[in-house]
Amino acid sequence: MKTLMHRLGILKMIQHFIDGSSLCLCVILRFSLLSVYQRTDQSVLLYDWLQEHDIETQHGVLHVTVSGVPKGNRPVILTYHDIGLNHKSCFNTLFNFEDMQEITQHFAVVHVDAPGQQEAAAPFPTGYQYPTMDELSEMLPSVMTHVIGIGVGAGAYILSRFALNNPTLVEGLVLINVDPCAEGWIDWAASKLSGWTSNIVDTVMAHHFSTDELTDNQELIQTYRLHIAQDINQDNLALFCASYNGRRDLEIERPVIGLNEDTVNTLTCPSLLVVGDTSPAVEAVVECNSRLNPTKTTLFKMADCGGLPQVVQPGKLAEAFKYFVQGMGYSKYTSLTFLCKCVISITTPFYSSCDTKQRLLCFHLSPFTSTAFLWY
Repeated sequence: MKTLMHRLGILKMIQHFIDGSSLCLCVILRFSLLSVYQRTDQSVLLYDWLQEHDIETQHGVLHVTVSGVPKGNRPVILTYHDIGLNHKSCFNTLFNFEDMQEITQHFAVVHVDAPGQQEAAAPFPTGYQYPTMDELSEMLPSVMTHVIGIGVGAGAYILSRFALNNPTLVEGLVLINVDPCAEGWIDWAASKLSGWTSNIVDTVMAHHFSTDELTDNQELIQTYRLHIAQDINQDNLALFCASYNGRRDLEIERPVIGLNEDTVNTLTCPSLLVVGDTSPAVEAVVECNSRLNPTKTTLFKMADCGGLPQVVQPGKLAEAFKYFVQGMGYSKYTSLTFLCKCVISITTPFYSSCDTKQRLLCFHLSPFTSTAFLWY
């Protein structure tokens, strides 16, 4: 942690120097490499510059990739991937999308790879005890202490546990395909049967994609099947999967507004729950939504999308994230000057009961106007 924060501190000093100069030549030492940056535009920051670090924590080493430097009092965007993926295969499509880059030029981004899941990771020694999901969440304070989290699947669970244990460190959460429940006995039996009849790749693919998606979207399926089989160490992956299958229930419950919202165990930060309408995680995400504070939670069920909305529909997710960040008070760091039209189905529970009402939120944005229309 000290090494990471020290390096980011140096970069932050460089950024302040750049911001105050119309023309600057900076020489930055990245490990053993010299990189030269010439900045003629004060608005151009170092968000396109990547650093990789191995961070020592109480439960082992975390591999993290940092883009940009902390900017003022703004939180860092921290991502955590799902099983079978790493930060590149999980988030590159989203963060390379133009509208997302419009946001991230104003925020530093830290991508976390679960132990042993990064590219070219060495196999763990025989007998290695992989961290539990709780322990994986306890490793995160060693990385950053003021974050907006974006997590998928197992990563969403880890970030949720992190936020529950450290509510003052997390300003907001985007939880994709989150499952707040422990694995039930039916799921346990199914996973055991799957383990006997198929390999780890098939098991992970069934976690990410519905049966229809496995059949209909052959190009995407083949790409991720090859990635899971060839780019991720299979023994390390099996350990990560076993840790996720052994997760505890998050034990969160919906507060009664005006009665116990300050004492009940639930997420206290604004949360955006995201799931594709054909994803295997739909029921789990709806269950999570039913347990959270309705005044701070939005459920985004993305149409025409399966198990990887950040890959299949990065534009819709980038736009939703933009509005999410604006709702947290960072509107001056996001721009609505792009042409986009999309329809978002949002489910928001009534505050007085467990019933739900459907709202259709339609944004029609142009380079000249930015308006939002809301129909009940």
